[in-house]
Amino acid sequence: MSDKIRWGILSTSNHAATSVIPAIRASADGEAAAVASRDGARAQLYAREHGILKSYGDYEALLADPDIDVIYNPLPNHLHKTWSIRAAQAGKHVLCEKPIALNAAEAEEMVRAFRDAGRKLAETFQWRHHPQAQRVRELVRQGTIGDVRLINASFSFPLDRPHDVRWEPKMGGGALYDVGCYPVSLVRYMLGQEPLTVTAHAHWGASGVDDLMVGALVFPAGVMASIDCSFVLTLRRLYEVVGTTGALVVNRDYSLKADTPGEIMHYGPDRKLLHTYRTAAVDSYQLMVQDFNRAVIENTDPVFLPEDAVANMRVLDALYKAAREGGTVSV
Repeated sequence: MSDKIRWGILSTSNHAATSVIPAIRASADGEAAAVASRDGARAQLYAREHGILKSYGDYEALLADPDIDVIYNPLPNHLHKTWSIRAAQAGKHVLCEKPIALNAAEAEEMVRAFRDAGRKLAETFQWRHHPQAQRVRELVRQGTIGDVRLINASFSFPLDRPHDVRWEPKMGGGALYDVGCYPVSLVRYMLGQEPLTVTAHAHWGASGVDDLMVGALVFPAGVMASIDCSFVLTLRRLYEVVGTTGALVVNRDYSLKADTPGEIMHYGPDRKLLHTYRTAAVDSYQLMVQDFNRAVIENTDPVFLPEDAVANMRVLDALYKAAREGGTVSV
C-alpha cells in the first residue's frame, strides 16, 4: 500500500463529483486515483474534469487494478450488492452508497463476503460523523430533555426528473430507499436500540415506487418514533427528539454543507427556547472518508460497522411490508 489510500470511483456519479471526491482529496490519507464507466469516453471526460489520473471503460477493469485500495460504490441501488461483492473478491475495501442493498438478506450476504475476504465495508451515512448529530445524542444520553419518549424525523424533496433512476422499481427506486433510510437510521442512532414493530402507509406513484411514506416505529420501553419521506413534498430534512422535560429540534440535517455550522434548539417543558447549541462547520463527507481511511490503514473497524447497515435494512424491509400489506409488522 502506498502512503495514501487510493480510491476508485465506480461510475461517473455526480454525487461523487460534488461530495465524495472533494472529501477524498481533503482527507489526509486519501487520493482519488481512478474512475470507471461502461462508457470509456465518458470515464475519460469525467477523469479529466475531476483531475483523476486513470479511467476505465468497464467496472471489472477498475476492480482488477492492483493500485486501487478502496472502491466507492454509488451505482443504482439494485447494483450495490453485486459490484460490492465483486470488489471484495478482487481484494478491495468498499464504501457503499445507501441503502447498502435492496433488503436485509442482500446486506447480510455482503457482510459475509467482506468478512470472508478480510475487507472493510461501510455505508455512506455521512451525517453520523457530523458533530451536530453526535451532540444531539450526547444531550439525549445526558438526560437534557428527561426521558426520551418520541422522535419525529423527516426527509423529503421534490423529484421532478421523470427519467431519474429513483422512479424505477427494478432499480431500487422509491422514497424510502432514497431518503427514508436517513430518518430510520437517525432514530436508531439516537436511541441506540432497534424497533420492535412498525406500521406504515405509502402513496405509490405512477411508476410503482413509493413517492410518499409515513411510518411509526415502536421501540423498547414504549419509546415511539415517526418517520416520513417523499419525492412529492417540499425540501425538509429535520427532526425532533421529545422527552418528558423538553425537546431538541434540528431543522437542517443529513446534508449540512461544509461551511454551515450545526444548530440544535433546546426547548423546555412549556416549549420555551432555553438554549441553542451550535457545532463546528465541518465537511461530514471528509470525516467519513477519514474514518474509512483509518480503518484500512490500521486494519480496524470503521466507526459504524456493516452490521448496522443490515439492521437498518431490516427496518426498511418491515416498513415496506407494512405499507404494502397493512397491519403491524415485527422487525
